[in-house]
Amino acid sequence: MLRPVLFLHRWLGIVVGVLMTVWCLSGFVMMYVDYPRLTAAEQLQGLAPLQLPGADALDRIDLPSDTPLSSAKLEMMAGRPVLRVTPAIDPGQPIAQMRMTPNGYDLSTGQAIGTLLPADARAVGETFGRQSGVAGEVAAAAVTGMDQWTVQTFRRNQPLYRIDYADPSGTTIYVAGNSGEVVQQTTRFERFWGWLGAVPHWLYPTILRQDGALWDKVVVWTSLTGCFLTVTGLWVGIARLRRRRDGRIGSPYRGLWWWHHIFGLFFGILTLTWVASGLFSINPWRFLDSMAGFAERQRLAGQVSWGQVREAMARIDRLPAGTVGLESAPLGGQTYLVAIGANGAMTRFDSRGRPAPLQHGALSQALRNGPPVASLELLRGEDAYYYQHKFSLKFPVWRAILNDREATRLYIDPDSGTLIRAFDSNGRSFRWLQDGLHSLDFPILRSRPLWDIVVLPLLAAVTFVCGTGTWMGLRKVARDIRTVRRRRRRRARSNTTDNPAHEGAHA
Repeated sequence: MLRPVLFLHRWLGIVVGVLMTVWCLSGFVMMYVDYPRLTAAEQLQGLAPLQLPGADALDRIDLPSDTPLSSAKLEMMAGRPVLRVTPAIDPGQPIAQMRMTPNGYDLSTGQAIGTLLPADARAVGETFGRQSGVAGEVAAAAVTGMDQWTVQTFRRNQPLYRIDYADPSGTTIYVAGNSGEVVQQTTRFERFWGWLGAVPHWLYPTILRQDGALWDKVVVWTSLTGCFLTVTGLWVGIARLRRRRDGRIGSPYRGLWWWHHIFGLFFGILTLTWVASGLFSINPWRFLDSMAGFAERQRLAGQVSWGQVREAMARIDRLPAGTVGLESAPLGGQTYLVAIGANGAMTRFDSRGRPAPLQHGALSQALRNGPPVASLELLRGEDAYYYQHKFSLKFPVWRAILNDREATRLYIDPDSGTLIRAFDSNGRSFRWLQDGLHSLDFPILRSRPLWDIVVLPLLAAVTFVCGTGTWMGLRKVARDIRTVRRRRRRRARSNTTDNPAHEGAHA
């Protein structure tokens, strides 16, 4: 039984081992440089200061007053105020609603925003560059197709404009042609390391990622094959151990084979958990699906209509300095608005336009719309599910733990009252199976540079196991090919010597 398993392990090591080695090498990059993305903070920073429209501008919007909304916000686009609204989430199709591009209205005309003109796209780029401190003017602005950095955003934002800046960092942004929003930003540094990190690590080349179903299957089957390769390697490694004359158990191999055998035994389990958790990251077979965020966000906010939001916005006659957006933030079915500054600072207003900081009692009242609350506290530091690793988070934050079957955890913005994150049992399982196992993201290792000191040697050891296995497999195949060729040449010479007709022809 061992010989077939060894044969299978060797050949899988050649085919899949190369990919696993690439995963490891790109993992070093992923520790420090993630896939390029435009964060919410960067998006805010790129907006121009909001100029409030007159109340009549909101009245001109062709939207029924009783239209239920998930969100509504005012901001500037190409020098004029616009309204962006998102209809309330449909419980039957929450994913589609989440990914839906907000409907936009130009408040200078009251008309819906159509496909963005090239001049407007360029103006959006100029504003973003000026407000964000990009050290260069817009060098080019043109409609673009899907590329390596827009595979996640292209379809729901097309036509997509690419704006290139003449700055030393090689900054590029992408503007949604159907809304005028900036949806992606990259720099030359991020693109370079993205090709060495996220793209190979996630199997993310555009030609594959643009077909979501195919990409999903490729990731699942390569990960499963990697798990099988690792399991067979552990099996072979244990079966090949031998007891020496002095009684100690050791490896019968020498040289590089010995190192691969011993390192594989010590770091095989870690290799298996990394490959398996990489598989879990795409939630195959949907066994870790979680709808807590959708359900609890709607339950906490309650239902508000466009008419209620319009009246509340019309009552705001003055904004805090530096405000770039005015956004709805309903709580418990009551209408509230939040003025958001370029630095993320928030000021909350009630439906009459009066400042209304969020109080503990109001939040407790809103939470009564759902299951009983086991605890509600203002969290000033990290816990096991709300913490900073590569990206910053807001603190303090309200944490509510519900007394329901899922023991759902809610993390609520203390300024706006909106839900930031929600974890039910599946969400918590995903956090440990994916972030915990794949990134070794455990509370005891969260601080840096402790995490780096632990992870770097472990990743180097797993890289050594995968790399040496692949190298030895390739060398074994090369030796086998040379052996086959020698046998064929000997057989050919033997046939020539033993063939009298051949000798007669030469005579």
